[in-house]
This record gives sequence, structure tokens and C-alpha cells, in this order.
Amino acid sequence: MTKISVIIPTYNRANLIGKSIQSVLNQTYQDFEIIVVDDSSTDSTEDVIKNLDDLRIIYIRHKENKGPSAARNTGIKVANGEYIAFQDSDDEWFPEKLEKQLDLFNNSAHEVGVVYSGFYRIEPDKKRYIPLNRVTQKEGNIHNELLKGNFIGAPAVLIKKKCFEKTNFDEDLHALEDWDLWIGISKYYDFRYINQALFQSYYTQNSVSTDQNKTIDALKIILMNHLDDFNKHKKILSKHYFKIGVRLCSNGDLKNGRDYLIKAVNAHYLNIKALLMIFISFLGQNMVLKITMIYYKFN
Repeated sequence: MTKISVIIPTYNRANLIGKSIQSVLNQTYQDFEIIVVDDSSTDSTEDVIKNLDDLRIIYIRHKENKGPSAARNTGIKVANGEYIAFQDSDDEWFPEKLEKQLDLFNNSAHEVGVVYSGFYRIEPDKKRYIPLNRVTQKEGNIHNELLKGNFIGAPAVLIKKKCFEKTNFDEDLHALEDWDLWIGISKYYDFRYINQALFQSYYTQNSVSTDQNKTIDALKIILMNHLDDFNKHKKILSKHYFKIGVRLCSNGDLKNGRDYLIKAVNAHYLNIKALLMIFISFLGQNMVLKITMIYYKFN
């Protein structure tokens, strides 16, 4: 049997980490190790993990908080498996996840480096299936599709460890780090997709994804990391500049926001939304917020 290394970064999730680990222990495929990388938690996370009675659980603690990218890289370095899987401390796998992914790997060409699945995103008022229908290409060489945006959750993947000889998590990123990694891997490997939810992700207010400033900074870094690729797709680049510009203006940083809106127009002069938002930005932050809320309500 092929050993899988399951890496779980965690920080102050003592109330959730046990359930997350148990969803791995409940897998129908059992030849794995679980590497929990505690990113210097200040709660009882360590006690919860050490009370779990399973020799396959390896506990590593960072002396200082370094962020999820560094935590995952730490896990990858010590992993013994031929395949790597990622679980988050606030997510829950379904029992057949690893078995179904490994079966698909065993029936795929050697060019395939990643097998991923759909998942349910559980929010306070709704439950959504990801990836959304607007994602047009989900398998094969999906590099250009990934440039448009991320549709693969970190706990959705099973990855050949050799993929990390080409790229790794960027430790300067404190949001969107998984998207950056998928873009990097997709330059060298094909992806396969299981059109079925094999885990569920719970949206919480203190999730990294809710921090707008971290998201803005991360998007800037990712565009620079892969600028040569984005420059080949000016319309996509323009859309990302537009997102940054709108978010900066919404946060009250109107000058820098306008600079990115201008970049959006320069990248693709038919970006009418960016042209309109440049004008709206001169009317102040409140007007930007009102227009943005209306826009996202109908899109």
C-alpha cells in the first residue's frame, strides 16, 4: 500500500482540531501518517492532540507563529509519504476521500500530479458546492483556468510529493497561499477532478479569508509571482487589478485604489467597470461601498 502524509496546520483551534483529525482517522484508506504542525498556539491545542491515542499522529510545534504557508512547508519537509494531503483544523473529510483519490491516481497518466474533489462550503445562511459551474475546465492542463481565480480548496487535494520539487508554499503569503501553489504546480503537471464533495469546509468570521488586508496583499504578491503568465492573458490580469483597486477604495485607500484601477484599464482598455470605478472613486469611500454592494448583489 502507498503511504500518504496528511499535513494539518493549526493555530489556536483546540475546540476544532480533534474533530478534524478524527475525520482523517475515519478514512476507509488507512495507510497514512498525520503530521500536525502547531503554529505556536496559545490555547490547549497541544494537549488535545497529545491525548489522541494513535501512533500515526506526529506533532510538531513552531516556536513562533509563522503562518499557514510555513506550517505546511514544515510538514512537507518531514513527510514520508509518496502522496501529500492537506487538512485544515476547521474542516471535515468524508470517509472515502483518500480511497477515491488514490484509486483515480492509479488509473491516471504519469503527467497527473494532483487529484482534487469538490466540496461543500458551509456558511451561516447557506451551503455551496465548490467548484462553481462557471469554472469551464476542471481537468488536464488547467493552468489558464487557475489564472482566473482559485476553485480548489487545500483539503480537496491529493498531490504527488515530487510536485514540491518544482514549487512550494510562498511563506510571504498569509492568504490565498493554496491558489499560488496550484498555479505553480499547474505549469508542470496535469490535474484530475472528482465531481463529488469529499469534504466540507466551515466558514468562520476569524478565518484568514475574511481579512481583507491580507487578501489584498496576497493578491499583489501572487500577481508578481506569476506576472509572466498573467501578462499573456491581459483581460484576466485587468480583472485582478480591478479587484485590488475596488478593495483598496472600499477600505478608504482611494489613491492607491485608483492606481490599481488605472492599471486595470492599461492592461485591458475595454474594462469598462474599471473606468467607471475610477470616476466613482472621486466621489468618496461611501459611494464606492454603495456601488460595490449593488454590483456584488447582482453578480
